[in-house]
Amino acid sequence: MEEHAAKGLRRREDRAQATARDLRFTAWDVILGMVFSNLVMYFIILAAAATLFRHGIGNLTTAAEVARALRPLAGHAAGALFALGVIGVGVLALPVMSAGAAYMVCDAMGWKNGLGSSPQHAPQFYAVVTTVMVAAAALNFIGINPIHALIAAGVVQGLLAPALMLLIMLLTRRREVMGSFTNSKAVNILGWLTTVLATSAAVALILG
Repeated sequence: MEEHAAKGLRRREDRAQATARDLRFTAWDVILGMVFSNLVMYFIILAAAATLFRHGIGNLTTAAEVARALRPLAGHAAGALFALGVIGVGVLALPVMSAGAAYMVCDAMGWKNGLGSSPQHAPQFYAVVTTVMVAAAALNFIGINPIHALIAAGVVQGLLAPALMLLIMLLTRRREVMGSFTNSKAVNILGWLTTVLATSAAVALILG
């Protein structure tokens, strides 16, 4: 929405139709984002396997414990590097997650939203952003382990992914919804394959 506003497309009818250029830009945005996020995830797993798992250390519940455990295994700079990584992830993820939650809540409720709007014009949006950030910070003070909370959130997201994928696949193949931008045959095959794999992983997690 902020990108459209910057182009002068402020009315809903001005933003009704996406151009082929818009879709190409969005596609590359998603592709590059997924590639780099999965690279980061891979190297996190690789680093943990080469240090903690290799030395039989697996029962860590806080970021501080991980930093201390890495110090004798990967050098004295490991703890500082891990701390910088955690700070970097927090600075990157907190605005994204809080704003993302605010967009979803406000869209569902029909409230005005957007980072391009001022707090006076979108008070509910900024109230949700503030609430999410305060709630996240409060986890450290009410006895909820942040590491366990992150794991639980990941599990919930994984279990919800099949239903979300199914909904996306059903909507994106309907011409009355997508117009001329319905899925191609290749995208349908890849999408349904991904849906089956996500469902299988969720079922395996439940049964396991």
